[in-house]
Amino acid sequence: MKITYFEKERIFKLDTPKTSYLMGVVDEENFLGHIYYGKRIEDYNIGYLMRTDEPPFVPSKNNRERGSFYDTFPFEYPTGGLGDYRESCISIRTEGGHVGCSFSYVSHNIVKGKPDLTGLPATFGDQDSCMTLEVIGEDKHAGMKVALYYTVFADTDAITRSVKIENMGENPFYLTKVFSACLDMDNQDFDMISLHGSWARERHIQRKTLGYGIQNVSSFRGESSHQDHPFLALATKNTTQENGEVYAMNFVYSGNFRAQAEVSQFDGVRMSMGIHPEHFCWKLMPGAEFQAPEVVMIYSAEGLDGMTTSFHHLYKKHLIRGEYKDKKRPILINNWEATYFDFTTEKLLSIAKEASSLGIEMLVMDDGWFGKRSSDNCALGDWVVNEEKIQGGLKYLVDEVNKLGMKFGIWFEPEMISPDSDLYREHPDWAIAIPGRVATESRQQYVLDLSRKEVVDYVYECVARILRSANIEYVKWDMNRQLSDLGSYELSADRQGELYHRYVLAVYELQDRLTKEFPHLLLENCSGGGARFDPGMLYYSPQIWCSDDTDAVERLEIQEGTALIYPLSTMGAHVSDCPNHTVGRVTPFETRGIVALAGTFGYELDVTKIPQEDRDMIPKQVAMYHKYNDLVRRGDYYRIASYSQNHKYDCWEVVSEDKKEVLVTFVQVLNRANFKSRRIRLKELDPNKQYHIEGEERTYSGEALMYAGLQIPNPWGDFKAMLIHLVEA
Repeated sequence: MKITYFEKERIFKLDTPKTSYLMGVVDEENFLGHIYYGKRIEDYNIGYLMRTDEPPFVPSKNNRERGSFYDTFPFEYPTGGLGDYRESCISIRTEGGHVGCSFSYVSHNIVKGKPDLTGLPATFGDQDSCMTLEVIGEDKHAGMKVALYYTVFADTDAITRSVKIENMGENPFYLTKVFSACLDMDNQDFDMISLHGSWARERHIQRKTLGYGIQNVSSFRGESSHQDHPFLALATKNTTQENGEVYAMNFVYSGNFRAQAEVSQFDGVRMSMGIHPEHFCWKLMPGAEFQAPEVVMIYSAEGLDGMTTSFHHLYKKHLIRGEYKDKKRPILINNWEATYFDFTTEKLLSIAKEASSLGIEMLVMDDGWFGKRSSDNCALGDWVVNEEKIQGGLKYLVDEVNKLGMKFGIWFEPEMISPDSDLYREHPDWAIAIPGRVATESRQQYVLDLSRKEVVDYVYECVARILRSANIEYVKWDMNRQLSDLGSYELSADRQGELYHRYVLAVYELQDRLTKEFPHLLLENCSGGGARFDPGMLYYSPQIWCSDDTDAVERLEIQEGTALIYPLSTMGAHVSDCPNHTVGRVTPFETRGIVALAGTFGYELDVTKIPQEDRDMIPKQVAMYHKYNDLVRRGDYYRIASYSQNHKYDCWEVVSEDKKEVLVTFVQVLNRANFKSRRIRLKELDPNKQYHIEGEERTYSGEALMYAGLQIPNPWGDFKAMLIHLVEA
């Protein structure tokens, strides 16, 4: 890694192990332009790529003609309202109602390490593992200072970017848009790759041709959402898993976002990402600062595999924190699909006793343990143990579970409030609502106004009080509805546009306080399944519930899309009952276990009621998890085949860092008539090593497995899965 400023040429060069990123300052007005992002190069004197030596030239050389220059120059951080008619990264409105702004380079700093982002999750690193460039720009007319931050890492090909805005003037102004990153480059006949979905089918990969105009994915639901994901990639037309160029961005933020690509009239491409400007307006007082969230940017010349590897390495080493950063997670059993709201201490202990005898390590008590909660239409906010259900109290239940040798976990939905709750009857103004308008209910609940300090403190104390009362070692933090009716009784009229962002900052504050007071707690985030599966949440919790759809076949597409960006260790994945509660499909118990192995692994069923044949398989699955989890959690993931593309079978592998051990997962979704074996080619082995497949006598060379391939016998039946474990001979 290296960051260099070449003073004579006024060029910045950022180097990662395999990539280089260059930008430069031009003209007497100090415009900052993008030059190059791609394979690592040693030459830096390539400022000609900004095309300032050809029409329309820079303003000092074209009689101060700005319009054409603004609309064609590859700006590093484009501004709006002055003549660049492409999508801007920042927009302000002054008290006089004017909206134009500009960015002129002033100075820069290069430091070892990486500063924190105040109030926000972000990647981290020490002085040996990363370097940071701060580029300071200003708009003197608006009294605005803009700091652009870039960090490169020694051990991964990622560049992180963020922006901080400061009001240096004498009057307030309003930020109406603040994106965190932009990339201006020539069109290379790109495809646009995004992740799309809905509840129970999150993060399905979508790929389409990038055309003229603006194409985007976004959310203004108050969370990163089931429907779209804060990720965007541009890939050259023939890019595959192994080959081709990819430019990707991922947003370290858990609220509203917009990720977009725009092809201009001149075949330029502007790729940008940041907080969604819909309903966003932040009043910035003189002397005040606004810190925008971080964007992770990846370039890969080695196809989608190269992109995925860079994301995985960055998140495993520089985003996930705490005791469970690289620690095997306990195998849990959650009672939700086993009992829903109908449970007692006796029922939970019966599940725990059976689960413990089979090797399961933790019991998680889900929704329904508090207040008068007997259905999903009441009691959210009343976080007091219901001792009619939990006879003897929570501590008694936890102690009894601990006596079985099991840990205990609990479910919360702290951000919500039910209209039918003691809390709402006492504090109706604590719910987000527009005064005088009938509020929108969703799942018979409202959202708490976390822009208010007293609400944040109440929520935190409710959760912390429960955790202090017993030996609770895991929390599932849920959020089951999206935001609407944006109104706060606390915020002034000129600050109502800050509510969305203040809400997300408050969620981060809550989870930061929680992980500091309870550093040994295993926190798993959840939002109606996978609606808040994003890097922002991973900063606080090392795993996130991937989807409420636990069907093994549906999970193939969900987990493929998720693993495109996120490490397998982050994906909450369980073995559930059949017929599946979401889609009604029946799949073999063995297959459900193998698919869940590509995640945190656990159970979501009533272990006292499943068939004996399935129950007998649990100890084998537990042993399977303990045998392979270190490899799954730490190894490098590669996609071999995609069920979402071929509609027949799925296949992926995990390879240890030293390439001495490999685990291949093969899932045949639909059988074929009159076919022989299927050939797969493994990836990233050592071609000079010999590998032994567990259960076979013969060995295979690494080059044979990668280039010639391995034959997979055609299983009899649908929904069949197998593991192939290879070790160096």
